[in-house]
Order: sequence, then C-alpha cells, then structure tokens
Amino acid sequence: MIFRATTTDRGAPEVPRRPSPRQAPHPRYVVWELTLACDQRCTHCGSRAGDARAGELTTAEALDVVAELASLGTRELALIGGEAYLHPGLLDVVAAAAARGLRVTMTTGGRGLTAELAARLAAAGMYSVSVSVDGLGATHDLFRATRGSFDAAMRAIAHARAAGMRVGCNTVVHQLNLDELEALYERLAAAGIGAWQVQLMAALGRAADRPDLLLQPWQLLELLPRLVRLKARAFRDGIVLAPGNNVGYFSRDEKQLRSLAPDGREHFGGCQAGRYVMGIESNGAIKGCPSLPTRGYVGGNVRTSSIATVWNEAPALAFTRRRTVDDLWGFCRTCPFAETCMAGCSFTTHALLGRPGNNPYCHYRVNALRERGLRERLVLREPARGEPFDHGRFEIVTEAFDTPAAAPRARRTRLQVWRG
Repeated sequence: MIFRATTTDRGAPEVPRRPSPRQAPHPRYVVWELTLACDQRCTHCGSRAGDARAGELTTAEALDVVAELASLGTRELALIGGEAYLHPGLLDVVAAAAARGLRVTMTTGGRGLTAELAARLAAAGMYSVSVSVDGLGATHDLFRATRGSFDAAMRAIAHARAAGMRVGCNTVVHQLNLDELEALYERLAAAGIGAWQVQLMAALGRAADRPDLLLQPWQLLELLPRLVRLKARAFRDGIVLAPGNNVGYFSRDEKQLRSLAPDGREHFGGCQAGRYVMGIESNGAIKGCPSLPTRGYVGGNVRTSSIATVWNEAPALAFTRRRTVDDLWGFCRTCPFAETCMAGCSFTTHALLGRPGNNPYCHYRVNALRERGLRERLVLREPARGEPFDHGRFEIVTEAFDTPAAAPRARRTRLQVWRG
C-alpha cells in the first residue's frame, strides 16, 4: 500500500505515522476507489481504469459507507479512481467524511481538477490533494497516454494550492523516467508542493502488459542512493520525500529514506494490509489494500455484509495478521529481517510471482547478491488476463552480476498517446 504524504496546518511536512503495535487492528487508513471512470488511459494503471465498473455504489450507498468507516475508527480516507471527481457524489462524500472527523485526501491525475472544482473540494472539507506526475513533460504525457497531461497536472497543483489545500505529488519510477528524477524534483519543488512520494512501478493491470518498463531489481543500487540525496535536498527545502511501501528494504539508504529527520533510523515495518489499511473498490468490494489483486483478496462487499464483519472475519483481509516467517519463501525466508519485513509489499510481490512472500525488489537482497557476484532478473513467462488488478507471472532468473545489457531502457516509440 502507498501512503500519501501531506503537510500540517502550519505548512510543515507530515507523513502518516506507523500505528502503535499496542493498537488493535482496525481500518485506520482507507483508500476508496469511488469510480473506475477515468479521463486518461495510463500505462501503469493497476485497475485498467477508463470506464465505470458495472454496479458502482450510488451516492446514498457511499454515504452509508462513510458512516460505518467513522464508527470503526478510520482516521484518514483517501479517495481515488479512475478519477474520483468523475463520481457524481464526490462532494457529498467529502463533506460527510469531513463532518465526522475523517481526514479526507484525494489522489488524482489532475486533468479535470479545475480552479472551480478545487475551491468546491476545499469548501467541502478536502484536506489535501496528491497529484500524480510520472516524468517531465514528454515522458509524463507518453506514460499517461494523453497529450497535455503534464501541463494539466501542473495546473492542478496550482489550483489546489490556490484553494488552500495541502498539495503533494506522487511519482511511479519506471524505465522512461529513471533519468529524470532530479530534474522532476526541481520542477515540483518550484511548483510549491509540500510532499513527494516515490514508488516503483508494479506489474499490476496495464503495467503487466509492459514488462520492459519495470525496473530490474539491481537498478535499486542506482535508485536508492539518488533518492537519499534528493531526500537531503527535500529536507532543506521543507518538503517531505517519502518512499512508497514497495521501495526498500533494510539498508542504510532505506533508513535515511524512511526517516522524518536527517539522522533518522526508520525502517519498513511490514505490510499493513488488513491490519491498519483497507481498500474499497467502486462496486463495494472490500480488500486489505486497494492495490492487491481482486482475485483472492476480496473478503466481502459493503452491500451484503457490514464492513466490521468483513474486517474481523474474512480470511482474505486477515492474511497479514496471521502469517508467519514460515509463509515466506525463496531469499526472503532466510533473510535476517524476515520477521519484521515479511517480504515487503504484498501486492508488488504477488503481481510478479502469483503469491506474496518472496520480494526481489529489496536493497538488502540486491546488495547481498552483488557481494556474491550475482543479480536477479525478472522475465515475464505468462501474460496478464486483461482484467482490473490482474497480473501475469514472472520468473526470477539468477545470473552473473556483470552479464551484458544490464539495464536496457524501454523504447519510447512503443507507447502511443491515446487522446488530445
């Protein structure tokens, strides 16, 4: 799951803290896909958004969900899509959640976030907006398959700031933008963001159709030190640079990257899906994390069960509460950090290998293999089915670290801009 960084009332950076282990598991942080309707066709979209799902929740049903979430102790409600602003009840949901004391945020591509809509969202009680920016202008437009998408995203940042909301950005790292991160940070910092979250492109949904865009695990050796240097710049600029939960794990660079202080020693605390995180799909399906595949991880539906019953009783949501080191496999089963990390981000590993428990995107693992003169390469063996939140099947190939063609860049010409 990807946590969205925001800013405090005084404008100082803030990132959601890890819940105390003394707290009973509850859906503290809920990410809700209001609709699958979308005005872009992004290359990496896990839900393959575009058209609304059949049987999406009505506004009246959505308001009932808000009431139940509040009763369960939800602290933060992140609205996503598709594009959440394409749901006719968005403003009603925001107002109802804010009135019950929930911190309401929205993650958006920003194409339709006008100055008028931003003002109405702020008036309804929207706390913050995170705009997705996945490269500099040409790269972002190509990746989002929409001409003018980058300029629209930058306007959305300006509109949200002008409306008085806290504004951050989130970026998916892939082969096309890997060389642009420093320049992209400068552009976003100049736009006045308060937080920037960076995560790896995961092989879910449409991203499963483009394996050439995925980073290979050994590229973490380049990426993480660069992110740590950017983090130091962000500290000086008053911006929170936060890694997504699939960026890690257990190295000196990861400690610095996850910390809120320049000399911090934070580390990944394990997948929170079904422990303090919950996802809701636009048709009411409930799962432990919004990014987990639909198949195998939906525990129930808000239309047929109470959210509390699904949360407390559905095995599909409780898997992170019940699993042990014995459920891990491969390298992760023997790792000295296994008991804490539990193989990192569950949806990233399931999307690659068909089950969680063995995560090649690990800085500690990559370094350990490099010391032995080895590296791992991901090879697609089975394509995805073409459904929302689907995935293919990859094989991990172990090879000599100095094998030629170590990090081939994806061909930009193979992506097509979808619309003007």
